[in-house]
Amino acid sequence: MPSPLFAERPSQQPPQRGQVDALISQTRRLRGEVDAVRRDAAADDDPRARWQRALCDLAVHQLDDLNAHLGQLREGVPQQPSRRPDEESGPGARDGRPLGEEATGSLLTRVGSAEWNLLTDEVSWSDELYRIVGRSPGAGPMSLDELPTLVFVEDQPLLTRLVTDCLVDGKPIDGEFRVVRADGRVRTLHMAGEPVLDGEGRTASMWAVFRDVSELRRSERAVRESRESLRLRHEQDRAQQRLAVELQEAVLPAWRGPLRLAGNGPAPLDAAGHHLASGDAGRMGGDWYDVLELPDGSALLSVGDLTGHGVSATSQTAMLLGALRGLALAGIRPGALLGHLNQLMEAAAQPALGSALCCHYDPATRTLTWAQAGHPAPLLFRDGTGRALDRPEGVLLGATASGAAYEEARVPLLPGDLLLLHTDGLTRGEAAVGADAPGAAERLLALAPRMARARDARDCVRMVVEETGGPERADDACVVAARVGDTA
Repeated sequence: MPSPLFAERPSQQPPQRGQVDALISQTRRLRGEVDAVRRDAAADDDPRARWQRALCDLAVHQLDDLNAHLGQLREGVPQQPSRRPDEESGPGARDGRPLGEEATGSLLTRVGSAEWNLLTDEVSWSDELYRIVGRSPGAGPMSLDELPTLVFVEDQPLLTRLVTDCLVDGKPIDGEFRVVRADGRVRTLHMAGEPVLDGEGRTASMWAVFRDVSELRRSERAVRESRESLRLRHEQDRAQQRLAVELQEAVLPAWRGPLRLAGNGPAPLDAAGHHLASGDAGRMGGDWYDVLELPDGSALLSVGDLTGHGVSATSQTAMLLGALRGLALAGIRPGALLGHLNQLMEAAAQPALGSALCCHYDPATRTLTWAQAGHPAPLLFRDGTGRALDRPEGVLLGATASGAAYEEARVPLLPGDLLLLHTDGLTRGEAAVGADAPGAAERLLALAPRMARARDARDCVRMVVEETGGPERADDACVVAARVGDTA
């Protein structure tokens, strides 16, 4: 109810009905759009989706309240005289709804008012306030001394301070506290009010408006909790990413080249390698490479890619590389080596698929013996031109039962030949929408004239990185370059 404090103040003209109707239409349209966003966010159950839903719920509650406020503004001040609390004029009278109006949970049924006359000890409550606190109108309104009995024990000092400051110091009331209804339900109420002064400036009465903000606070609490859950999820993701990076750095070779292999043979290899990170830090995959000098003076060049991302992919990469190095040092040839790796992938605790390329180089005969498991073929650059080698048969690691055969191919090499091994992420990230990997691989072959002028393998790797690298990469990748040299 309005305070007499404002009786002598000039009042502003009420807004025109058409203006309020336009605002109500805008509010309802916006409410529908927010509700549509909320339905879209309901499909997932990850922390980000829960945070989005909580924000949408809060926005819907606030828009419902705004719509109700505007509705009251459009209807204007009620003209009918107020009834006593024990009077009933038909259905809906006890909960403050107009006749024939169904309960909607809108703000109209969640706002009540009260006034306490300090001179006559009269107390008046609106019908809505009875509904909010769950008190029967027949029991009558409660005095200021009785009001704290409805409030949580922890919140009673707050209510006492608000009322005392208002009555003694003339301060406006603005605070929230929790009440326990007669049915045991707990509601959160926001109380706003002012003292009413008599002609001599003394407090004659106090009026207050009570708003049930339980659902609003619940929505705000859900937003806070979902935001905290999302923050913890982000921290966990960052920790996982750091762990994956550290594990990958520990597994992949510490060098980038140049590295001279089979240096005691007639045709040594000058080798270099590089790992290209994905533009998305959360998509660190299982791409790997390795260059290993064997006890008999030969060398093993290998690259591969395991499915998955993060710690699980890098941990499986560590297992695979450890097995590959052990088998190579034991003298196992590329085809048989891939067969053993296939058995290992099949028996792994976390099933996964992977591609691999193993190339054995014999410096005495300058012969490359290689096998592949669902992997792009090596690129051979010679005399300023490049081509992809013909692939022997070989299925993905982990795709078939034990006993899968991996064919080998042999290619004689010449001094000055350059081999380029890479994972499919190197070309897949550069392919345009709708383009296939071979079309993207042609960009690498187009580097042949520049490769012929490169000083060493590391220069060749640098050219590839400049051509295919960049922050927009969709996946990580590995590249190994090896140039056949002379005994000089």
